[in-house]
Amino acid sequence: MAQDIIPIELGLPQGDLVTLWAPRWREDGEEWEAFLGDEDDLYAFPDAAHLAAYVRTAREHDLSDHPAWEAVPALNVPELIPDDDHCFDLVGVPELVAEEPDSWTLAELAEIVNIVRALADVCELDEVHEVLDSSDAFSLLDQGQLPFSGREGARLWNELSKTVSEKWDVVLDAIDDLVTVPDVDSATLDATAEELAAFHEESAEAEAGVDTDSDLDDIDPVDRDSSDSDEESDAESDEDYDDDEPAGFWAEVGIDPIKIQLSSRDYYTLRCYLDDEPVFLGSDGIIEVYPSERALARALADGGNLAHTDIAEVSTWDEVLAAATAGELDVDVDPDNTYVLAGLDEDIADGVDAIDPTQLELAVELLRDASDWAGDDEVAKALATSERLGWLVSFVLRPDPTRLTPSPPFDEEQQAWRTLVDAFENRLHLN
Repeated sequence: MAQDIIPIELGLPQGDLVTLWAPRWREDGEEWEAFLGDEDDLYAFPDAAHLAAYVRTAREHDLSDHPAWEAVPALNVPELIPDDDHCFDLVGVPELVAEEPDSWTLAELAEIVNIVRALADVCELDEVHEVLDSSDAFSLLDQGQLPFSGREGARLWNELSKTVSEKWDVVLDAIDDLVTVPDVDSATLDATAEELAAFHEESAEAEAGVDTDSDLDDIDPVDRDSSDSDEESDAESDEDYDDDEPAGFWAEVGIDPIKIQLSSRDYYTLRCYLDDEPVFLGSDGIIEVYPSERALARALADGGNLAHTDIAEVSTWDEVLAAATAGELDVDVDPDNTYVLAGLDEDIADGVDAIDPTQLELAVELLRDASDWAGDDEVAKALATSERLGWLVSFVLRPDPTRLTPSPPFDEEQQAWRTLVDAFENRLHLN
């Protein structure tokens, strides 16, 4: 069965245009990928109203044989508005590479390069492939900050910036030349334009309603009911009290005990962040884990076997060992640091309604942290929105009524998730 057809926005020299993209799907033993178009033409439109008018009336195009196409003409106009995750500003790439390669810049650039590669593959744009293949840095963007750190990372980023400066116009021109804006039925366009206008009006009214509520904060306290003032004073006192409460030992040292629940058993270990980069109790991609909080505390009290772990480089590590040696260390895992991976594969197989978003978000956080720490890009690749699993995860974690619901069966997504979890479990060394 096919993956969904996704509305996307492309920022091109001729303007911001919307079209449809069908990420890779398997049919009759072959893998396919397509965009809305016809042979050498990429169909794109100035807004969702024009796109809706076209899909409701068009008969033949490159997506008409897609297994999920029959659902598209029935979509309303708001459902064809690309969400933020699928707006690709190709024209803005030179500005992106002028920034420092932080995680946000790299993630946005990676998504743009991925859609550009997809366009180049589907539309056979050899000149685009030549640009993207001229610098290794383009293929490393999905790995995040790790490849772009240090002296070698700075060299890679400078090389990528230079390539964009000299050759990105080739990419823009090649894709811009593909674009055709088809004529649409005028009567249908009138109807879809009204739908779009009504949607924008409702959105504006809803936003104005929120602003109106927030205006209450500007009212002078003397104008409020005295009982409201008393309640607010009590609330403020409670907040002040909370702020004065001690943060706790682990918060003070900036290291967290974490609990990992897998189908086989539970594990306990430590993790922290240095300059927003995850660091685990372990080294060389292997995480040292323990069967209980008490076992972890005993290992910390002994200390000798953990002297060469990556987390020992943290400036507060000696405080942890000192507290453990003195018998004063309480290993208590916060609920926010409990990661339940057990059973998620079965929920994924059952579909989006069976998945607990909080459980999934925490599990994704753990898998990403472990792979980033180990310098492994497999998790980033599997969770890219161009992949079936990545699209499903994105849909669950960032719900949006304008997005198409992923379609069953979810066998491939389940297997991809199991592969990630198995790889993570192989990183664990039980003590």
